Parts: sequence; structure tokens; C-alpha cells
Amino acid sequence: MVSRTSSKQWYGLLIGILIIMLFGCSKDKSKNETKKVVEAKGTTSLEFSYKNPSEAELSKIAPEIFQVEFKTGKGSFIIEAHRSWSPHGVDRFYNLVRSGYFKDVRFFRVMENFMAQFGAHGDPQVAQAWGAFNIPDEPAKQSNLRGFVTFAKSNRPNSRTTQLFINYRDNSFLDTQGFAPIGKVVQGMEVVDNLYSGYGEGAPRGNGPNQGRISAEGNAYLEAEFPQLDYIIDTKIIKK
Repeated sequence: MVSRTSSKQWYGLLIGILIIMLFGCSKDKSKNETKKVVEAKGTTSLEFSYKNPSEAELSKIAPEIFQVEFKTGKGSFIIEAHRSWSPHGVDRFYNLVRSGYFKDVRFFRVMENFMAQFGAHGDPQVAQAWGAFNIPDEPAKQSNLRGFVTFAKSNRPNSRTTQLFINYRDNSFLDTQGFAPIGKVVQGMEVVDNLYSGYGEGAPRGNGPNQGRISAEGNAYLEAEFPQLDYIIDTKIIKK
């Protein structure tokens, strides 16, 4: 016959085992749920950040051809990138998209019948960090025709970083100046055509945003003084 003390001991032991089992199941469930969330998010769940351009993840080689959807307040458009046109440029574009760099970035220089420029980051610290990570110049293998997408650069060699522009017309005169297209808009060019262009050319040549102040003050400056600028809500790779 089992004593009352023994019964209590067995009862306590049983309760302890059940608690351990429940705790273990809860941990496994939590791990599985976390894994499912990560898997469901896919490429949007990242272990690297655009805030640190020196990370190896931001130097990945791009697919030969891929498409990126840009979502804006005016609608969405799709850019198809071709690595054979500009390997360094397309690799940089690919990694900026993968990292979420373009989210909340303004189309800060939109000039009718010329082009729409974007890529200056709204966080001054991020903009400053990327300023030191230039990519080498490449010859233009395609022409700067309407809808083609190209990295902006200065007169200095190897000055491409994060800014790009979309051509509104035949700007083939840029081909011999080192402006190498990386891709083209294959859907939604009407959205690009409708981006706000009322501010025109940037200061000091025009009344638009001053790039020096964008670098120093970011989106705070643009939102305060150029509130009608369109911006990128999100980007995602939709086809490889």
C-alpha cells in the first residue's frame, strides 16, 4: 500500500514532469513559429542592413536578369536590370534593393523632358556612409533612351554610388560621358511620367532641392521645403 507521503511525492513529481514537457513544447512551438515568420517574410527578413555598406552581404553578385517593382504614391513601375549591360552597376542596384535601401527615398530631381533622379538617402548618416563606397566606371553598352535606368555620377572618375535616374527622352548624348544604363522600365512608365516635377532643377541652378543639404539634413529638409516630392514606398524583387 502506498503511503500518503509517497502519493504526494509522486503527485509532485508528475506535476514537475508535465511542466517541463509543456515548457519544452512551448519552446519548440516558439522556435517553429519564428522559423515560419522568417520563411514567410522571405527576402524582407534580413540579417544585414543598408546602414553598413561594408557588409559582405551588400557585395553579392546579381542575377543576369531580374525585375524590381517600385511602389510609389502615384502607382507602381517595374525596372528590368541586365547585368551584362553594367556588372558593377547592376550588382550595386541589386544589393540596394535587397537591403531595403530605397524605402522612403525621394525622387528629388525630376525634370520634364529629361529625367527623374532618386537614390539620395533620407538618413544623413546612411548617405554619408555610402558616399565612400563608389563603384568603378563602365562603358555604356546600351543607350540612354526613354525609360532606360542609369546611375548618376559626377565629373570625377568612379563616382557612382547610390543615385540613379530614369530617362524621359532620348538622352543618348550621355552615352559617351560614362553614363552606363543598368536596366529599363518595362511596366508603368506612365507612373514615372507623373512624378512631381514642379520644383525642377536643383539649387543653385534651379529652385529644386540642394543636394548638399539633402546629404546633411536628409528627408527632414525635403519634407519641410519640398513637400510635394514623390517618394518610394517600397521595392521588391519580383522575378529572377
